[in-house]
Amino acid sequence: MKISIKTRIAKTSVAALGISALAVAVSAHAQQTLNIVSWGGAYSMSQHEAYDKPWMEKTGDEIVNIDRSGNALAGLRAQSQAGNVTWDLVDMLPADAMIACAEGLIEPLDHDELLADAPDGTPPSEDFVDGALGDCFVASIVYSNIVAFNSEMFPEDDQPSTIEDVFDLENYPGKRALLRKPINNMEWALIADGVDRDEVYAMLETEEGVQRAFAKLDTIKDEVIWWEEGAQPPQLLADQEVAFASAYNGRIFNAMVTEDQPFEIIWDAQVFELDGWVVPTGKLDKVKDYLRFATDTQRLADQAQYISYGPARQSSSELVSTHAETGIEMMPHMPTYEPNFATALQKDDLFWADYNDELTQRFNAWLSQ
Repeated sequence: MKISIKTRIAKTSVAALGISALAVAVSAHAQQTLNIVSWGGAYSMSQHEAYDKPWMEKTGDEIVNIDRSGNALAGLRAQSQAGNVTWDLVDMLPADAMIACAEGLIEPLDHDELLADAPDGTPPSEDFVDGALGDCFVASIVYSNIVAFNSEMFPEDDQPSTIEDVFDLENYPGKRALLRKPINNMEWALIADGVDRDEVYAMLETEEGVQRAFAKLDTIKDEVIWWEEGAQPPQLLADQEVAFASAYNGRIFNAMVTEDQPFEIIWDAQVFELDGWVVPTGKLDKVKDYLRFATDTQRLADQAQYISYGPARQSSSELVSTHAETGIEMMPHMPTYEPNFATALQKDDLFWADYNDELTQRFNAWLSQ
């Protein structure tokens, strides 16, 4: 009988919470080096500006940034098995955090004890957006997986605007760049094939739904370049090696605004999700002060000055202002901006925690056909 991730997390959290609670006792801060793992690129830059610089100035700590979040779960497993965990804080996706929590690789977190209240006294459990606080996870941003296109590759009077257009080779020819994973691609394939957004994950739990998604992906497979690192899609678009590219919305925003690239985002069927912090087992006492600081209301609002990811705290949203470099208003570039959010799909983290391994195997087999 298969034990779901949700059940495994519940058992792990109950067993570990008592031990973890001792680790959040307040202690005097001593200068130290923090090894912090994140995603690199514009996102890590935004964290460095909003969190790291003011923290280092305040405490004298040294922060070492490590770009390994793309393989964070595998890295934590390897370090744990070797008995030498060198990472102190890790930026991780919620689905991977659920798995890491169930495997005992990361600490359970008492959010209202560990994190700062909102300025008006609202506790974290009521201030963070829905789904932002997991048993072993605290979100910092809401970001989006989108498809963007190079506007110079299409007539001005016939620019693509929907996810269906991405699958339409006749009217919108050109190569597509897609992430070499089933996540997002399976959802988009079903939506482009007419499945209602509310039914996407229920459909993917069936063999019929999986086959239908692969059949839709078959229609563009020969025109796809598969990417694995977040820096690749903007470069492929800029070089006009592809006409469309799936990407993290912040990467495309950075290319559009700071590099003046002729890109446009298709917000239709954006798959939005949360991203945030996990603490490797045994590291909570070392990083708890930094984690409290980096997830407070002001810091999350400050991050939005550098990248178009929405803050995960409600109290931060009203403080979102302008881009630090160009001065443009940031709110219209956020995934959660109402016009952008109209057809959004929230990534189902429990679904992917339970089905990722199986669908990844099938996806890789499909790629090799």
